[in-house]
Amino acid sequence: QLQLVESGGGLVQPGGSLRLSCVASGFTLDYYAIGWFRQAPGKEREGVSCISRSGGSTNYADSVNGRFTISRDNAKKTVYLQMNSLKPEDTAVYYCAATATTVQTMCVNEEYAYNYWGQGTQVTVSS
Repeated sequence: QLQLVESGGGLVQPGGSLRLSCVASGFTLDYYAIGWFRQAPGKEREGVSCISRSGGSTNYADSVNGRFTISRDNAKKTVYLQMNSLKPEDTAVYYCAATATTVQTMCVNEEYAYNYWGQGTQVTVSS
């Protein structure tokens, strides 16, 4: 059974950092592009970042570019989202998602492209 489990969320002060993890089970991560999405209260879910199968291509939303870094360790079946310089507007439930693809060097930062989703982890940025 294919499963994604996020962890690493929590409460952090503005300017602080968190590292989210997305652990895959039931499938070989190597064949999947991975995306991170978030949904704030009262807002639609939005794409935050994605990483290609190879890890050589990444995309970021303008709102997080330069502050967040996505990476993957296929041997550990884990994708990370390092979040620095956090702002109150980063408060949301963060989800990771996976899509099988034959393309090794591209990812799409859009919900429609992803088939499998984790349950989410809450990130709250507040003083």
